[in-house]
Amino acid sequence: MKPWVAALAAGALFGIGLALSGMTQPEKVIGFLDVGGTWDPSLAFVMAGALLVHTLLARRILRRTRPMLDDAFHLPKTGALDAKLVAGAGIFGIGWGLGGFCPGPAIVSAGCGTLTPLVFVGAMAIGMTIHHFLPAKR
Repeated sequence: MKPWVAALAAGALFGIGLALSGMTQPEKVIGFLDVGGTWDPSLAFVMAGALLVHTLLARRILRRTRPMLDDAFHLPKTGALDAKLVAGAGIFGIGWGLGGFCPGPAIVSAGCGTLTPLVFVGAMAIGMTIHHFLPAKR
């Protein structure tokens, strides 16, 4: 039960942070990406805050023998850059730029029942389902 409560609390805190920072507003995100036009640098502070928290806590947490609510840390096995990773990052960036949403803020915004984030989350779910059923390369 503890992992579920911790996940719910972390998700709620993340959602509140996204809403307060403006990340759930596609106009604000697109304004941040529009460096050649009316650039809005405010989301750089959101990213800087996230990097600061990560920098201060990640190494300290990973010094532990195991996480507080799991048997082991679940970290990537390799740091290699391959074509699949680069293509996925490119598709993610294009979707973010076109829609003004990335997955977390889209889910928070979809909770408001507005059509645009609901369509985005639906398309994201369809893409994830298609990827799940694609044959794995052996």
